[in-house]
Amino acid sequence: MCRTCKQSRTPVSGTKPTKIVGWFGSILGWLLPSVGLAIMPKCPACVVGYVALATGVGISASTATFLRTGLVVLCVGLLLLGVVKATRYLLPQIRHREQIV
Repeated sequence: MCRTCKQSRTPVSGTKPTKIVGWFGSILGWLLPSVGLAIMPKCPACVVGYVALATGVGISASTATFLRTGLVVLCVGLLLLGVVKATRYLLPQIRHREQIV
């Protein structure tokens, strides 16, 4: 329930996301950037080839270098976001356990 407008935050359709959907989204949040980094080509020539195969468009080596760097930064940023979210979720649980003991 929203404090300011006193309305429920339930979606219009009335369906709430299940735990499986949340779990699946969490796994994908870790899996996609990890796989992206694992299969990322190391040289600009390979990036040029993959882009040409996927789209039919040729790009220069300097563009491929910038594209690869941008994708690496994006994947690492998403992984760091996942670490922050996991830490924000786990820290209160750890502190609660320490207070009990």
